[in-house]
Amino acid sequence: MVTRVFCQTVLHTVSARPLRSAILRLIPRTALLPWLSSRAVSVSEWPLLSSPPRDYSLPNPSWSTEMRRLYEYYDSLCEKEMEGGEKKPGGWGRLPSYNRTLKYAAGGKCLSKLLKEKARLFTRNTEEQGAAFEYVVFMNKSEKRCVCIFQAGHLLEGPPGNVHGGAIATIIDTSLGTLAGYLSGIVMTANLNINYCSPIPLGSVVLIDSVLDKVEGRKTFVSCQVTSSDGSKLHTEATGLFISINVGHLFGG
Repeated sequence: MVTRVFCQTVLHTVSARPLRSAILRLIPRTALLPWLSSRAVSVSEWPLLSSPPRDYSLPNPSWSTEMRRLYEYYDSLCEKEMEGGEKKPGGWGRLPSYNRTLKYAAGGKCLSKLLKEKARLFTRNTEEQGAAFEYVVFMNKSEKRCVCIFQAGHLLEGPPGNVHGGAIATIIDTSLGTLAGYLSGIVMTANLNINYCSPIPLGSVVLIDSVLDKVEGRKTFVSCQVTSSDGSKLHTEATGLFISINVGHLFGG
């Protein structure tokens, strides 16, 4: 949903700007038609991509046994088996995660080259598996809730042996922003209020459980708790305010 909205908004909002002209010169008109007809486009359909971007939210060798267990648990909630063995979508869905937000969009790799090609999402700015932010987000739209499974690598150390408070704030901002963006479209952080309750040991796995509190016009209020993987220990809690924006602001409009 966010993918489709983003692509359509780029085309409609920046129509009077050079960016649109550059996009239209690089992208065949036939490739734009799926955007304009409000249909999501898979990476395999996009003519300018030779291969899909790497999805960092998939399991890799650095994931601990606990990280994999939680991944498999929430992944199992993405489908439910009906009578007769038929499988249908469940209430949960895993969100892909790339090294740049633009790559969520169909054709986003092309847009990424137009807009600071070497830029990288902060949580995905290292290729070394397990060194920094290892995480995956599962969304439950009907419950207006998402769960982020997070494993912190050695590059995120603050107090000896524990995760830096700024890294914790980053993954909270990522989780809350993902939920707000999924529910309200393109948003930017206006306020984060974080209470640190207990340290998070490096290499451990925690859950960031985020929920929608309310929506008031352009304002989306969300909150979360960061707990141990079994939910028995509260590490951090936070509230956030996110503001819906016109995508033109991202391009200096």
